[in-house]
Amino acid sequence: MMNTDGLAVWRLAIVARVGKDRRNNKACPDINGFAETIIREGHVTRTTLRGFAILTAAACGIMFSGIANAQEKLTVWWVKGFYKAEDEALYEAIKKYEAKSGVKIDLSQYAVQDMIPKTVSALDAGTPPDVAYADVYDFQVAGKWAFEGKLEDISDVINPMKSLFAPNTVETTFLLNDKTKKKAYYAFPLKQQTMHVQYWIDMLAQAGFKESDIPKTWKDYWSFWCDKVQPASRKATGQRIFGIGQPMGVDSSDSFYSFLTFMDAYDVKLVDDNGKLLVDDPKVKQGLIGALTDYTAPYIKGCTPPSSTSWKDPDNNIAFHNKTTVMTHNATISIAAKWLDDENNTSATPEVRAAGKKAYEELIATAGFPNKPSGQPMKYRAAVKVGVVFADAKNKARAKDFVKFMLQDENLTPYVEGALGRWFPVTKKAQESAFWQADRHRKSVYNQFKAGTTTFEFTKNYKFTILNNENVWAKAMNRVVNDKIPVDQAVDEMIARIKQVAG
Repeated sequence: MMNTDGLAVWRLAIVARVGKDRRNNKACPDINGFAETIIREGHVTRTTLRGFAILTAAACGIMFSGIANAQEKLTVWWVKGFYKAEDEALYEAIKKYEAKSGVKIDLSQYAVQDMIPKTVSALDAGTPPDVAYADVYDFQVAGKWAFEGKLEDISDVINPMKSLFAPNTVETTFLLNDKTKKKAYYAFPLKQQTMHVQYWIDMLAQAGFKESDIPKTWKDYWSFWCDKVQPASRKATGQRIFGIGQPMGVDSSDSFYSFLTFMDAYDVKLVDDNGKLLVDDPKVKQGLIGALTDYTAPYIKGCTPPSSTSWKDPDNNIAFHNKTTVMTHNATISIAAKWLDDENNTSATPEVRAAGKKAYEELIATAGFPNKPSGQPMKYRAAVKVGVVFADAKNKARAKDFVKFMLQDENLTPYVEGALGRWFPVTKKAQESAFWQADRHRKSVYNQFKAGTTTFEFTKNYKFTILNNENVWAKAMNRVVNDKIPVDQAVDEMIARIKQVAG
């Protein structure tokens, strides 16, 4: 049997050797070799020490396998990208962070329409992810969650880098918390979007028109696609082609973004800079009537697919890709970028890649809206896409570290550009990257943003996130086209709901 002194020597020696070997990146000491040293020094017999050495080695293996299995994890929920290159850009950023930090990112991705319901369920259950990002958080929930105290204050992350951001970006994440009665940075800006028009140049030519034939004035512009291009296209092809793809679905963020752009064309201002409602102003009502009349006109005239009243966010893209529609408006250039993604997809057939190249470089155009009814050029509202850290997150310190990592230009720029132009940068440096001058689609996006942007109502009055989530705008459209009520009545109902929610 091992005597007490021998056991004590063994214990002390093992502790010392483990410490030394761990500093040298060894999981456990060389037990058998080390035992010979103890025996030679006369502390214990060979038989007793060898038995204890086997037990020590087993215990050591268990101990350090436990350490390995306890690797720190960070739970991240992220919206599923529209195409492969966007997701691959995210995966690359996560891989880089994991290598830098040693932290394992537990990533879950969901479709854009599923992100908010799943996040709300997790919040209700008290089990939110540590970090979450969705393309529609800014529109529909971020301001509300901040007001309710559900988001973590990340001012310590944002403040040191605030000067890096372009105007009208990081300001949109400075939100009010009703519990503290103070504003702070409760979200982080990743990228931004605005409204664009995209059309098929070859379909326009097939109908007998050139790009130079497209009017610049508001009424003539929409009439051109509906009253001229559509009938000419149907005559030339014998197919049921629609001149316009007009998003109108209640479950679509495209529908309310597009409608609010029409509203901007009529210079409607729903709130002042302090978030106070202005909807009792007669000019506001008249502007809303003009916007809703023009927005529903293509459907009433049969110039947008009947299914557009139930479209979700991808559906106007799909109709355009299938050449069911000649033009559509979309809040990113994901439509053109889809074809660039096909071109770059090395696993696709040569035919698919060639078709992608031709569509992106020759057949699809990206443009801005026509001039307002007043004749003035459009000024576009930019939606800054935000992610959040939840107040009930289990690993808030690491979540902030991940956010800080993602917001650094060397990490954020590859992620934004990896989306092939679908999103525009929020930092000054990234906006001047050569990437945005590489082709006509990106140049068009760059020029729209550089002309100046405005912000959404919810950046001044968070309750507009509730209205956007309900999509009172698309509900008004559907009251006109499905329930056949007059436009002014639909506007009255819309205003009543705005006052009820945001007043």
